[in-house]
Amino acid sequence: MSDTLTKPAAPAIEKEHYFSLSFVLSRVLNSGVIMSIEKNDHELKGLEKAIAKLTKTRYVSLFNSFTGAVHGALWGQDIGYGSTARLNYASEQERKFTNWLGIQLTSDPHVEAAYSLIAVDAHNLHQLDQAVRDFAGLAPVFVLDFTGLGFGPVAAIASNDELVWKKAERLKIFGAFDLQTMWTQEESSPELQPAAQFNYRLSPLVAACIKISLLRRKPSS
Repeated sequence: MSDTLTKPAAPAIEKEHYFSLSFVLSRVLNSGVIMSIEKNDHELKGLEKAIAKLTKTRYVSLFNSFTGAVHGALWGQDIGYGSTARLNYASEQERKFTNWLGIQLTSDPHVEAAYSLIAVDAHNLHQLDQAVRDFAGLAPVFVLDFTGLGFGPVAAIASNDELVWKKAERLKIFGAFDLQTMWTQEESSPELQPAAQFNYRLSPLVAACIKISLLRRKPSS
């Protein structure tokens, strides 16, 4: 006799998240939003707020790739070509990318780590809150890589330093500052303009999927 197939139990959703979850689903399903450059986009802002609450930080910037978030974390701290940075347990991808940026990696313990990296997937999503607590205070910036959740390349940086956020946003075409310029036709912070911008803007649809995943997670005790 064949084994009986059973549906795996879904993570519990707290009542306080019912409205947020239904709101996100309703907007995505009814609007068909995929890539919006509206300055009042709800999905991107919603995910930023969720990550800020999770990490207990004030400023969050979203990216459509892990390397984009790494770039934002480094550039936000004025770590660029010719600079030195310490990355704990740097992966081959991080080593290759920082080398491409012209940044030299060091293992000197007297150099503060550039960022704390948390890679999130379906297997450790329930441990995310504990991971944030474990890494809190070890670096000025969190880099959270959500690519492992399966919705496509997506990552974020979180920090309490507004200048880090401003510089990171400046790397993105149609980031926060570009949107201000589009609607007001006035440059708000020209001194923050980088030499080049990249297509790092995250799709609101992917942001909505990540936010739903965060709402559905059941933190381990």
